[in-house]
Amino acid sequence: MKLLRVGPKGQEKPALLDEQGIIRDLSTVVDDINADAISPENLEKLRQLNLSEFPQLDKSLRIGACVANVGKFVCVGLNYADHAAETGAEIPSEPEVFNKWTSAICGPNDNIIKPKNSSKLDWEVELGIVIGKSGRYIDESEAETHIAGYCVVNDVSERNFQLERGCQWDKGKGCDTFGPIGPWLVTRDEIDNVLNLSMYLEVNGKRYQDGNSETMIFSPNYIVSYLSQFMSLEAGDIITTGTPPGVGLGQTPPVYLNAGDQIELSIQGLGRQQQTVVEYSEAEA
Repeated sequence: MKLLRVGPKGQEKPALLDEQGIIRDLSTVVDDINADAISPENLEKLRQLNLSEFPQLDKSLRIGACVANVGKFVCVGLNYADHAAETGAEIPSEPEVFNKWTSAICGPNDNIIKPKNSSKLDWEVELGIVIGKSGRYIDESEAETHIAGYCVVNDVSERNFQLERGCQWDKGKGCDTFGPIGPWLVTRDEIDNVLNLSMYLEVNGKRYQDGNSETMIFSPNYIVSYLSQFMSLEAGDIITTGTPPGVGLGQTPPVYLNAGDQIELSIQGLGRQQQTVVEYSEAEA
C-alpha cells in the first residue's frame, strides 16, 4: 500500500494511492496516517478495503508529510561506504546516530527555508524507515516485523551549523523544513529488496546523487535492532538511514544551495520529491 496525507498544512486528510494511481480518501476509516493507523493490525484491515467505494481526491491537492504526529526523527550518518569515502571519513564500526527535531518535518514538495546566517546548505537523498510496532531490545531477526514501511527523506543539512559551530551535528540537521518525508509511506510488503533500491537527487536539473541502497554499511533491520538497544522505538517514529555520494559538501569545489534552487529526488518504488529553496522570511515565522 501507498499511504499519504493530502490537503493544506494542518488540515491533511489520510489517503491511499490505489493501483490505478487514484488518491482515495480514508478519513471515514482512520483519523490520520499515524501510529494507530500503521499498526500491523490496522494495516491488515486497510488491505481488506474495497477501495472503489472510497471517494477520490483531487491530485492537485498539496501532499503533506506521509506520517502524522511523529514522536522521534532519528538519523544515521555515514552509512554508505561510497559517501564515507567522498567525505574522507573512516567506515564507522557502529552506526553514527543523531537527531532531527520533529519541527523539521514538512511535506515532500514544500519549500526548503534557508535559515538566517546559512552559508552551506546541502542535500541528502535518504531511505526512511517508518516504525509500525513499538519495541525495545529488538533482535535483528525480528526487526522487520517492527517496520510498517519506507519513505523518501531529504536530509537537508546546514554544514556550517553542523560542522563548524560546535561538537554536535543536530543543530545543522534540524532546522525548520529540513525533513521532507514522503510522498508516500510504502508498506514493506511492496518492496522486494530494500537493499537494492536505486535513488537520485538533482539540483536545477543537474544530477549530483545517483546511488543504490546496496552500498549501505548497516542494513535497515540492523539499524532498527541497534537503535532499540538505546531507546524505545515507537510506532510512528521515523529513522533515516544515510545517503549515497554526491552531496554538495563532497563536490570539488563544494556546491551549496541558494534561494531559487530547485531540488528533485526519488527512490525506486517510493516516489519523488520536488522542493524550491527560499530565504527565511519573518512573515512566515
